[in-house]
Amino acid sequence: MVSSFAHIINGWDHTAWYYLNVQWHNEFFDFVIPFFRNPLFWAPLYLFLAIFIPLNFGRKGFLWCAGFLLTFMCADQASSDFFKPYFHRIRPCNNPALDGIVRVLVPHSNGFSFPSSHAANHFALALFSAITLGHLHKWVWPVALLWATVVAYAQVYVGVHYPVDVICGGLLGVLIGIGTGKIFNRYFALKQQYPGIPGTV
Repeated sequence: MVSSFAHIINGWDHTAWYYLNVQWHNEFFDFVIPFFRNPLFWAPLYLFLAIFIPLNFGRKGFLWCAGFLLTFMCADQASSDFFKPYFHRIRPCNNPALDGIVRVLVPHSNGFSFPSSHAANHFALALFSAITLGHLHKWVWPVALLWATVVAYAQVYVGVHYPVDVICGGLLGVLIGIGTGKIFNRYFALKQQYPGIPGTV
């Protein structure tokens, strides 16, 4: 029963991957989407947060940055050092059975595929940010979740992950982000309003 269910999920996973990576693409997405999974592309955002949050929240702002970094470390360690070595799933870009079919748009790792560390990391950061800042700005929730979803989708589009990799990586990140976000709010909740920006409470 379990084996049959796993076989069905695997079939859906490969079918979804085939459409997302091989069928549903165009030249514009081929150019743009690889940037979404590049950490350097998001570096200005991280720099902005590292400056903006402490300026507006003082000592708690620095603690928020530490919590943001800790959230990333927890998600990355859990996905890369615990789950991937256990499941040993080959990436589509490294799968000999898909040679000549998979579209690989970026330099890729020889490491394992399940779960996606990019998805885990970005969903963890998105949930941490939304939980700790969402009570100040309602738009943080949709923006943070859209950001993480785009990054996760990019992993499949460029050929380095299957959909199940990013779904499970995303769920792992959600759990970690909820945990670190709630812990942060319990002890260091941010209450200062952003000066001059509407929508704060």
